[in-house]
Amino acid sequence: MRIWSLLLFAFPLLGAANEPILPLEPAIGLDADKVSLGRSLFFDKRLSRGNQVSCASCHQLLTHGADVKPLSSGVNGALGELKTPTVYNAALNIRQAWDGRAQALYDQIDSPILNPKEHDMTWPEVVAKLNQDKTLVAQFTRVYSQGATKHTVKDAIATFEGSLITLNAPFDLWLKDKSVKLPKSAIAGYELFKRYGCISCHQGRNVGGNMFAKMGTFGDYFGDRNTPIQKADYGRFNVTGNEQDRFVFKVPSLRLASKQAYFFHDASHSSLESAVATMAKYQLGRNISDSDINKLVAFIDSLAGHHHEMDLENHE
Repeated sequence: MRIWSLLLFAFPLLGAANEPILPLEPAIGLDADKVSLGRSLFFDKRLSRGNQVSCASCHQLLTHGADVKPLSSGVNGALGELKTPTVYNAALNIRQAWDGRAQALYDQIDSPILNPKEHDMTWPEVVAKLNQDKTLVAQFTRVYSQGATKHTVKDAIATFEGSLITLNAPFDLWLKDKSVKLPKSAIAGYELFKRYGCISCHQGRNVGGNMFAKMGTFGDYFGDRNTPIQKADYGRFNVTGNEQDRFVFKVPSLRLASKQAYFFHDASHSSLESAVATMAKYQLGRNISDSDINKLVAFIDSLAGHHHEMDLENHE
């Protein structure tokens, strides 16, 4: 495993030690020059054919690292097949992408670059284009002795993405010190979250992202959806070819769920309340009250931390 992916996080305070959710801590040990270079590349449209889109076009940092549309647009307006997940806290995921096709952030970068519906490029084309920029070449050479290559481009972007950890969520502050005020509805929602069993899939620092689960454990989600099943709906099956992986997806993090515009791999829901109700029905086999849904939403909202990138103007 690559050094940049071995992000070390400070140990949580003892007050949170017995909880199934742990506070997020800043990423440490990252090379600041690589982070800076990776940030520039993240916003660089030259990584796409015709200089049309950048990583930030779909992973919009001002809108919590995802897209405000159900499906993102690539070169020439081509639509993707799956909802763009947030890039914030992605370094904490067990694998990358909904189907877990990539082991780490470094590996995931190949997918959008090579996908004809996204950047529609080849690595030789990307490297050749970037090496035409003398200023950028000089910056690469200062950071990497080998200059701009497929490896160094991927490494820089992945290092920047690894730095995108949201901090000081109200729930995290409360976990560390129970004297910190947290809305009663959020505390009640957390207790419901554990009691209903949501915690069985959404736990750890990222409140998800560390396991796979079938979409529709207690019901036929895709049959009830009333839209045709697409190849992308097969989830992890598309990676492994194992029948038991059909309709299996990486459990998403809930850290910024309350800030997203659409939910699930197919972007089929546009409100967190309806997403919670659907999860209760198909993943837990429960029909829960509106009152409990509102408390669960209050808890999920308390998981949202902050990163300074959310305050910066988009460079596009």
